[in-house]
Amino acid sequence: MSDTDIAVIKEQGELNAFCDALSQSDVIFVDTEFHRESTYWPTLCLIQAAGEGVEGIIDPMVDGLDLAPFLKLMGDESIGKVFHAARQDMEIFYRLMGTPPSPIFDTQIAAMALGLGDSISYENLVSGLAGQQIDKSSQFTDWTRRPLSQKQLKYALGDVTHLRTVYDRMAEKLDEKNRWSWIEEENQALAAPSLYNTDPENAWNRMKIRRPKKDYLAVLKNVAIWRERLAQDLNRPRSRILKDDAIQEISDQRPRTAEALERLRSVPKGFAKSRHGAGLLDAINYALDNVEEVAPQVEKPKHRSASPAGASDLLRVLLKQVCDDENVTPRLVANAADLERIASGDGESTAVMSGWRYDLFGRQAEDLLHGRLAITFNQGKVELFDTSQASKA
Repeated sequence: MSDTDIAVIKEQGELNAFCDALSQSDVIFVDTEFHRESTYWPTLCLIQAAGEGVEGIIDPMVDGLDLAPFLKLMGDESIGKVFHAARQDMEIFYRLMGTPPSPIFDTQIAAMALGLGDSISYENLVSGLAGQQIDKSSQFTDWTRRPLSQKQLKYALGDVTHLRTVYDRMAEKLDEKNRWSWIEEENQALAAPSLYNTDPENAWNRMKIRRPKKDYLAVLKNVAIWRERLAQDLNRPRSRILKDDAIQEISDQRPRTAEALERLRSVPKGFAKSRHGAGLLDAINYALDNVEEVAPQVEKPKHRSASPAGASDLLRVLLKQVCDDENVTPRLVANAADLERIASGDGESTAVMSGWRYDLFGRQAEDLLHGRLAITFNQGKVELFDTSQASKA
């Protein structure tokens, strides 16, 4: 395709015909360009999509263009949707559709199952699997500006045309290694509606809970709700309203007056007497006057026995060795919290102790902790030693 061949879909008839063509594919490849540096809600600037023998760019900023035919495809359970690093694209479509696209395939997740690295970039994935180089000179384009050059459009369209080749290579490798089940859970998790819910009432769930005291929790929740509502109403990033550190200090100190609020180090100078200061103080005081009503129920952390000294470190060595041997990225198998829980004897509820993760790593982790497996070093290399076989010998 030459540069001059790239036309942007701006008319309803063109969009309808494009979506009809896409609907003939079992799998479609999708990417978006958006702008959100200074806003709460992302501004959708372009939608790129490709299918079997068809690709195109939709301009969602055109007045009157109804995206319903494309959104219908995104919600069609019989058509797979392939993204790279899907999270932000999914958030955009969730807001447009009221539900995330499904089913999906995230090439970044698949890359971990194939040992290609943790959070691999699209450029490296295309280079490694498609043998193509991406011209990144248009990477920082302001996609809200019009008109877009053919060079910029070519860069944008490449985000889905190269994705077809990447997906084909990945599918072959997943078939060869029988690892489709390894990525199913993570892809399904990305399609969970709760991940993209922006209801202000749930905003406190994103905050780190530092103490179980009810007055602290009541203020934390109510101020988080206040900030989320204001950020949405003003269409500004949360941190531009009030940073998380400030909410934590407010919850710790619980100031009731503008003077007390002004003394907090993390609250911007003058904020207490600004046009939003009164709303913040109302949120604080309401929480403190209605602690029992406002404070959320927070599950107390379970008491766990301290893990034996060095046990989690040994598990980390074992995980790396197993993943190196099987050519899979360790983070897909277990994280640091999983290893700590397994080391302390509380690992049964972790994903590591079921399914393919148990077969790959969990069983050996149990053997290591119970002395049936040992880790040795031979000429600088890690070796695993089956102690039960040694005792029989």
